[in-house]
Amino acid sequence: MSTDFALALRDAYCATQEDTQQLLMQGFPPSPEQRVTWHNFMAPPYNRWAFHNLGRIRPNITVERGSTPAASLAQATTTADDLRFTSAAGHEVSTQEHLAATYTDGWLVMKNGVIVQEQYTNGHQAHKRHIMFSVTKSLIGMKAEELVQSGKLNDQALTVSYVPELHGSAFGDATVRQLMDMAVAIDYDEVYDDPNSGSSQFGYACGLTPPPVGIKASPSLYEYLPATRKSGEHGGFFHYVTATTEALGWVIERACKRSCADLLSDVWKGLGCERDAFFVADPWGRNVTGCGFNATLRDMARYGAMLLNHGQSQGQQLVSTEAVAAVLTGGDPAIYDANETFAVWSPGATYKSQWYVYPQQALLAVGIHGQYLYVDYLNNVVIVKQSSMPVAESILDIDTVRLIRTVASTV
Repeated sequence: MSTDFALALRDAYCATQEDTQQLLMQGFPPSPEQRVTWHNFMAPPYNRWAFHNLGRIRPNITVERGSTPAASLAQATTTADDLRFTSAAGHEVSTQEHLAATYTDGWLVMKNGVIVQEQYTNGHQAHKRHIMFSVTKSLIGMKAEELVQSGKLNDQALTVSYVPELHGSAFGDATVRQLMDMAVAIDYDEVYDDPNSGSSQFGYACGLTPPPVGIKASPSLYEYLPATRKSGEHGGFFHYVTATTEALGWVIERACKRSCADLLSDVWKGLGCERDAFFVADPWGRNVTGCGFNATLRDMARYGAMLLNHGQSQGQQLVSTEAVAAVLTGGDPAIYDANETFAVWSPGATYKSQWYVYPQQALLAVGIHGQYLYVDYLNNVVIVKQSSMPVAESILDIDTVRLIRTVASTV
């Protein structure tokens, strides 16, 4: 690691946070400068309120929890210690220092089925649902793997065989497995601060953000995805693209003739969740499967605990044991390591079925602005982090993975 990088990482812990949550959306109506809207909710400081109140400002699709009482979660009588870990910059950092520096709204650690740490800041509360961004991908990927293992989805079939509308697009001649493992040769750049980038165009199409004046955008993902174009040949690499998950979601829905929101409701009903979850809806009412899932901190922990129990929860098999086992085998380490950015961020990981996988050890799901779900099979630990960082990606992300893995092996 370069000296400049190490110094920048150390400096990131010294940045001053301004608590703006208490000033936003106050009054009837709020004053213009305090108002959170579709046009500003992804930008700081407005995202600090928006990320756990998204159902108030964006159309959404319910993932039902059902009518049964919420399952209780055991809680330790004392909170686990504020552990310290070694930052990538080489200095010692406490859990609380890192959580503060990364604008953490909710943090939960479960060990052997018992909550040993749980905290909320910035106006977030146990009953509030927080956007998980690309953690959504992993929920979709696990469902895809389950369909493959059951024979309901052929992962060697071409995408176009399920979705003819994708003929001629970047996805049409890719296999379903190449979608699942982010191995599609698409002309697309995941650059969040460029209004013309592939990820920005995706954001306009799914209704997450409005296009700036003068920029033409697709009115729906159903029109955006067929318009994508190929760049090279598929397979043999790891190219992280949110639109690829949207194509996978479309394949799943065509194969099952059910929406992804409906399919996840089957799981949510069996987990004993406290609240309905929801997907952000695109302008045509399609669930945004690449980044649009919202749920409470505890309900995300319930999902992680179910995976830790090999798909079982409340006496039901909610995800097949075969699917969990297949994902946990991980992908090709050489393919993942060839993507230097990701390899430095999460050394030792691989990628399979929309999950970062430490083979036979742990599953990791990650979203921009600081969302994490970590399921550690060696230590029997589940960790959930919900955040509202001012930027999509931060130099501190490398330390978040270090913190999570240290906490999991120590609590």
